[in-house]
Amino acid sequence: AVVITKPDLIPHFFTIIKQHGALLAKGRILGIQFDTLFTDDLYYKISKHAIDMAEKLKNGLMEKGYRLYFESPTNQQFVVLENRKMEELSIKVSFSFWEAYDGDHTVVRFATSWATQESDVDALLEVL
Repeated sequence: AVVITKPDLIPHFFTIIKQHGALLAKGRILGIQFDTLFTDDLYYKISKHAIDMAEKLKNGLMEKGYRLYFESPTNQQFVVLENRKMEELSIKVSFSFWEAYDGDHTVVRFATSWATQESDVDALLEVL
């Protein structure tokens, strides 16, 4: 969903979507996705797994002495890493740069999903 609170900042937004975005077709497909995800609590089951894996990651990071940028109850964990450690880690795993923390540290984002296995989290913690 897109919420535009100041439409003057995006002139012709809806015209562009109608011309290039196949809005009606995308809306129909999105509706099918939502219908499927909310049938038999599928969305809650797969998101619970992602959040459980993120919690395992968070606990492992804290046990190893890493600092969390902020407390996140979601499938995304934000960690402050030394720049040197971040560079070493980037060779072995994928993560998202979030923002520079200071001259020597960077905040990175690790995200888990329905497909994340406990062994994936264990392997990441081992590399760290």
